Amino acid sequence: MKRAAAEIVREYGPFPGVDHVHGVTYDGQRVWFGAGDRMIAFDPESGKMVGSIDVAAHAGTAFDGEHLYQIADDRIQKIDPKTGRVLATIPAPGGGADSGLAWAEGTLWVGQYRDRKIHQIDPQTGAILRTIESNRFVTGVSWVDGELWHGTWEGDEGDLRRVDPGTGEVLEKLDMPRGVHVSGLESDGGDRFFCGSNGGKLRAVLRPKRGSTSSGPQDSRRVDQPKKAAKAWSAKAR
Repeated sequence: MKRAAAEIVREYGPFPGVDHVHGVTYDGQRVWFGAGDRMIAFDPESGKMVGSIDVAAHAGTAFDGEHLYQIADDRIQKIDPKTGRVLATIPAPGGGADSGLAWAEGTLWVGQYRDRKIHQIDPQTGAILRTIESNRFVTGVSWVDGELWHGTWEGDEGDLRRVDPGTGEVLEKLDMPRGVHVSGLESDGGDRFFCGSNGGKLRAVLRPKRGSTSSGPQDSRRVDQPKKAAKAWSAKAR
C-alpha cells in the first residue's frame, strides 16, 4: 500500500452561517456542498459563494452531469440545480447512517459511517446492487479515472484512501494533518480533491500523479466516470 501525507493546496471558508460541511460534489464549474438546511455552491478559483438551494442537506452530495443528489436524513433527493426543485426521492441504504455520495456509470455510491461500508445502489429505486466493506468510517466517496476513493474520519485522524472496487483492499492513503476531519469528498476530474472539513471549511488536496492519464474535459468526465473499473463491477452486480 502506498502512503503519503496529503498535500493541502487551498482552504475555502468558513462560509457565513455554515458550521459543518455535509457532503461535497463538483459540476464542472462549481463546488457544491451540503450545509444542513441548504446546499451551497462556490467558485473554486475565487472561493466566492455563487449560489444556494434551500433544501435539507444532511450528508453526501453528488452530481450526474445534469442533476444534484443530496442525502437528507434517511432519503436521497434528486434535485434540479436550476430551479432547486426536488424531482424525486429514494430511500438511503443506511436509514440515516449514510455519509458519502458519488455518481458513476449510471449508479449512486453511498458511504456509511456507522457500518463502514460503501453501497452501489440503483438511483431509481434505491436497491442495493453491491457492497464494499471498509475498516474505517466512510465519510465521502469519489470516482475518478477508474479509481474509487473515499474519505475517513475517526477521532482526530482523517485520510483519503484509494480502494480496490472489487475487494475493498486499501491501495493508497493520503493522511490529513492530525485534527483535520474529512466530511465529503469529490474530485475535479484533474489534479484536485475537494474535501469537506471541520469548522465549516473545505480543503483542496492534490491528487497523486500517475504515469499516464486519460482524463477528458471536466464536464464530460462527470458523466462518463469511472470508466472501465465501474463498468466491470456493475456487470458483476447484474
